Amino acid sequence: MPHLALYTFGVLKSPLVDPGPLTGEFYAMGESVYRRMSRHPGHLGHAEAADGARGVLFGADWGVWGEFAVPTWYDKGRTAETTALATTLSLWTDLRPAFDAVYAGRHREALSRRHDWFERTDHPNYVFWWVAEGVIPTWRDGVSRLESLRAHGPVPHAFTFHDAFASDGTPARVGGIGPNND
Repeated sequence: MPHLALYTFGVLKSPLVDPGPLTGEFYAMGESVYRRMSRHPGHLGHAEAADGARGVLFGADWGVWGEFAVPTWYDKGRTAETTALATTLSLWTDLRPAFDAVYAGRHREALSRRHDWFERTDHPNYVFWWVAEGVIPTWRDGVSRLESLRAHGPVPHAFTFHDAFASDGTPARVGGIGPNND
């Protein structure tokens, strides 16, 4: 049975190592969100750096999730002192559990604060795609799908909750959003 890959990407207003209170709040909320997401029904796993420290993303060992990569439009730093991004790569059983995890609880609270931490852009900030069971998506896969979504809009290859597709490529509806399949 196919699994659902999710890549998220946002450009932060300040570097990850910024000692300011907003960055501290972002980390505190993020740690809580990650703990809860990892226990959410339908969550199969997410990329974690084996040797990463705060702010270290580039050059970290991501294991089976591959070499770290970012979209071409990211134009801020790539060192521990200058990196200003937040990104995730995760694997889910289906759209519904992912939707429930994203739009409930602590993550919903974090979404309501996203403009405190993230720059507003005209780029998509997340993308879904289906992978065969047993396949682990890579950071490069996520970047490729996000850039495809930006260039071509939602298609079965790269889509969003609002314009979702089932694993067979047919339009899907989740959480009350998406095409009307009546």
